[in-house]
Amino acid sequence: MKRFALFALLAAGCLLLTGCLPGSGSRTPENPAGFFTGIWHGWVAPLSLIFGLFRPHIRVYEVANTGWWYDFGFYLAIVGGWGSLSLVRKKSK
Repeated sequence: MKRFALFALLAAGCLLLTGCLPGSGSRTPENPAGFFTGIWHGWVAPLSLIFGLFRPHIRVYEVANTGWWYDFGFYLAIVGGWGSLSLVRKKSK
């Protein structure tokens, strides 16, 4: 039962995240993605890559963005968000 609940929670989380992926249509040139959106897109970049294989409109990077600030947030999340996992893991000796 615990495995089913974990699987259901994981599936629901993935479905919720698909609405926040780059290329979902929520950003336009009039309403570009900014710094915090760049951070979010950096954190969900691995999911964007996987979902982009099955849905061609999903991208890893939002095209309609504010420029340098979006790029800074995106790369900050890529390097800091996923790279920091190695600092948290226990190292076996």
